[in-house]
Order: sequence, then structure tokens, then C-alpha cells
Amino acid sequence: MQFRTQVPISPSNNQIDYNSKIVSLGSCFAVNMAEKLDYFKFDNSCNPFGIIFNPVSIERIIKRVVEQELFTEKDVFFHNEQWHCYEVHSELSHSDKEEFLNKLNLLVKEFHYQIIKFSHLIITYGTSWIYRNNESQEIVANCHKVPQKQFLKELLSVEVIEKSIQNTINLIQTINPNAQFIFTVSPVRHIKDGFVENQLSKSHLFTALHQVLKTHNSQLITHNYFPSYEIMMDELRDYRFYNEDMLHPNQVAIDYIWKCFSENFITENSISTMKEVAEIQKGLTHRSFNPESEQHKAFLSKLHQKRTILEQKWSHIKF
Repeated sequence: MQFRTQVPISPSNNQIDYNSKIVSLGSCFAVNMAEKLDYFKFDNSCNPFGIIFNPVSIERIIKRVVEQELFTEKDVFFHNEQWHCYEVHSELSHSDKEEFLNKLNLLVKEFHYQIIKFSHLIITYGTSWIYRNNESQEIVANCHKVPQKQFLKELLSVEVIEKSIQNTINLIQTINPNAQFIFTVSPVRHIKDGFVENQLSKSHLFTALHQVLKTHNSQLITHNYFPSYEIMMDELRDYRFYNEDMLHPNQVAIDYIWKCFSENFITENSISTMKEVAEIQKGLTHRSFNPESEQHKAFLSKLHQKRTILEQKWSHIKF
């Protein structure tokens, strides 16, 4: 007898392997999945401009990078003793304006090169709620703790989200026509927006995203959807799978969702390499009771040998 429902997942037609170059963008759940890719030593980059939750802000930063539109003084502002930019996360903010602009523009150039080269782009959308700056009327990716009275909170319509997702795909394909897209909706619940408002926000993302996928698939262009939100809501429907805030998936949930992802989006012939990497990772965290023992020295020698073999086989793997 089955005591839970299981979300059916369609395996990707363009799976990830150790030759793939992957970029992950979007919400904090994108970081959770990227950390798994990093742990298993895939060639992965995550959120070069920091966490971004809404589709329009993701599109905006992609447009800037694809068109190599560098940041200038008009794009930054000073607040709480630091320079900020409304298009990027506050983790990039800096006390020196010139250094801040130089860092942002270096990221533009580096990310442009990555887009040309990557094979897979994983985008995790978090919310349809956005904040529009009253002065510029621009949608911001991050408010940087500027007083809320300077923004207007809005819910993006399905039509606007759909157009934004399509624009993002089109922009990427202008410089990388072979890019493979994997879309997902974050399982993190944005309860600060309200319970009903969170569900409304997610529903707009689902409707827009699946309309885009339906249109592309009808043209025999396959972009993939991974149901991370559905797995959290329908398979792991219990608060024991949440962190203490009862909003974010805990490590057990992240591990399970990763398992579902890896079984359907990573090639079978990569599994053996993943096992080798995991064995080395565990070995690197091992703490011996007697570091000077012959047994421990033999263990370190064998571990070093395994590392060397993998690093020689895959140039991007470094422990």
C-alpha cells in the first residue's frame, strides 16, 4: 500500500554529464541545487549577480550581460554607507563606488563568456511579486533596505511573466543557440507576502512558464521542467521536511529533491563518477584518532591517488 503520492518526472532529453557546463540562476533554492552540483564537482556556476527572485529581474540582468551593457554611475546609489545597485543582490554592495562598478562590469564580461560556453541553464523562479521604484518606475531585484515607501509592490501578470521568460530564452539563444534550459519553481514559501498571496504568486509563475514550454514543445523545441515545488508540496507534505522557519526546505528535503533531479536530469554513465567524488569528499572530511599512524598515512596516500586520477580525467575538477 502506498502512503504517499509520488510526482511523476519526465526525464530530460538533454541530460547533464561531466562534460556539461552549467549555470544556475534565480532564488535561494537555485543555490541549494547548485551546492549539490558543486559537491559532486560538476562544472557549475551559480548566481554571479546574487540571488534574484522574479522573472523580470532575471531577464534584465541577462539582457545586460548578453548585450554587454556595462554598469555606470547612474546604475548605483549610496545608502547605509555602501554603494548598491537595484539590479543585483546586496551581497555585492561595496563601500567604494569605483571598486563596486569595476566588480560589476568584470562580472558582466565573465558571465557573457560563460553564456557563450554553457550547455545547460537552470533557472529557478521564486515569486511573481515585485517592487517598482517610484522614482525610476523600474522593477528592482533587491531593495537594499531602502524605505518601502520608495517602492510600489505589484503582482506580475501571467502575460508579463510569459513574455519575460520568452525574452530570456531569446536573449540567451542570440549568443548560444544550443543552450538547454531547465526551469523550476522554488518550493520556498514567501509567507511574508501572505498565505493567499504566496499561492497566487506561484500560480502565475506556473501558468506563464507552462505556456512558454507548451509553445516551444509544439515547435519541437524541448525545454525541460523540473517539479521541485510539486515534490515539496505533494511528496514531502510534512513540516518535518522544513527548517525551523517552516518556510525553507531542510537538508533532508533538499537531498531528496536532488535525488529526484539527479535520477532524471543526469546521465547514467555519470553516476559512477559521482560516487567516486562522494567517496573522496567524505575522505577529505575524515578525522583520524591517530594522524601519525601507518594506517592513516596509507589512507591519505590512497585518497591522494583517487584525487589525482579524477583531476587528470576531468580538468575542471579540483578538490
